[in-house]
Amino acid sequence: MADPLRFLIIGSGNIAGTYVEALKKVPGARLVGVVSRSGRRPSRLAADADVEVATSLGAVRTPFDAVVVATPNGMHREGILEAASMGRHVLTEKPLEISREAADTCIEACRRAGVTLGVCFQRRMSPDNAAVKDLLAAGALGRVYAADLAVKFFREQSYYDSAPYRGGWAIDGGGPFMQQASHQVDLYGWFFGRPRSIKSFTATLAHRMEAEDHGAAILQHENGMIGTIVASTVARPGFPARLEIHAEQGSVIMENDLVTRWAVEGVSNPSRAAAPAVHSGAGAGGAAVSDTAGHEAILSDFVRAVREKRPPAVSGEAALLATELILEIYRAAKG
Repeated sequence: MADPLRFLIIGSGNIAGTYVEALKKVPGARLVGVVSRSGRRPSRLAADADVEVATSLGAVRTPFDAVVVATPNGMHREGILEAASMGRHVLTEKPLEISREAADTCIEACRRAGVTLGVCFQRRMSPDNAAVKDLLAAGALGRVYAADLAVKFFREQSYYDSAPYRGGWAIDGGGPFMQQASHQVDLYGWFFGRPRSIKSFTATLAHRMEAEDHGAAILQHENGMIGTIVASTVARPGFPARLEIHAEQGSVIMENDLVTRWAVEGVSNPSRAAAPAVHSGAGAGGAAVSDTAGHEAILSDFVRAVREKRPPAVSGEAALLATELILEIYRAAKG
């Protein structure tokens, strides 16, 4: 049996705690260290855990094979490039980065170093999402006419006040489109591909913040399909993300990665509703992830990808479309 892949987490915020918990449950993986500029231990790392805490990647003494980059969005590049320069494999939190230039730099650095680069868009691992993706790819729903995605979450002002970068352009990369809704935008691109054109509007309505807290986009695809995406943190008290697909053979409605309505002629409902729903992130306290099943699935696949020398379930190249779509939504909103 191969030795466990030794992981180091870069970052010590809420999401780092999620990875601490997830790594405990992944066969073939072991957490050996955390990089925290403040020297703070992640919330779920026990005080007596045999895990090194260092203030920089270069200061880590414990041998490691891979890193999980769990820093804020616009700081992913720094951790990815440093790890790649050391020949270590990289799994980064979503999104890959907040600019096309930064994302391309990360992909190229990992390619040159010969290391695996994966992105934690864990909602692709949901059984219902995977089943719907397969049916769409096989053309089982016929021509898709419309897809309407609503990510109507809520955040109190205290969320944006909790760190100076929250809801800003330089580090968060924007408001709910880039931060809260990037998982669902990734699913939209995975399901339906790149649109031909985008029109959008954004506004800052209910919070003191630099970027948007609500916006809507209309996307037209080459086959004529018209999609809509709404991303928000003003929708009190917060609602599960919802996707409606209307196609030649019928309609599908999904909420929080589960099929809730299936009306497709000649095709059985593929839902595995007994599977646990992935953390929704909808409500005011949604930033902390309590259910780690999706992260465990991504980590398990990443370990196998490294061992098998194959791309992971969500490679850097695969994750790039979500960043591109969000940036295009922002460009369209600016006119």
